[in-house]
Amino acid sequence: MLRVLFVCVSNSARSQMAEAFMNRLGNGDFSAESAGIKPGKLNPLVVKVMNDIGYDISNNSTNSVFSYLKEGREYSIIINVCDKSNNQKCPVFPMALKTLEWNIIDPALVTGNDQEKLEKISVIRDEIKTKVEAFIAEYKEYAHSRK
Repeated sequence: MLRVLFVCVSNSARSQMAEAFMNRLGNGDFSAESAGIKPGKLNPLVVKVMNDIGYDISNNSTNSVFSYLKEGREYSIIINVCDKSNNQKCPVFPMALKTLEWNIIDPALVTGNDQEKLEKISVIRDEIKTKVEAFIAEYKEYAHSRK
């Protein structure tokens, strides 16, 4: 089993979606958690677009990457989902075997009325799901060998 940590700024959107996808689609070969630099509150529009496709994340808590570091949690792979094009920075998590960078737009930065925001966040959600599916396909054999 591969332990994966998704990291973003507030653990309110992108990393939450990625964690949910990884834990369901990984079929037990992957164990995912998520955390942020400054944990905030779950983005209600993200909760809605995830619920629209059968993922209830409404009761998820937001977590601090620094708390995980202090606890000594270890992960095989860290995936930073910060939006580098908007100068978002993710912390370095030293105990991982590998770190990947997924430059994903922050749903908190989308503009428009609620319907327009939901449409844009749905696109971000689908991008994250596609990336998670590709990750699972690439690492499935390795993850399965670690069971």
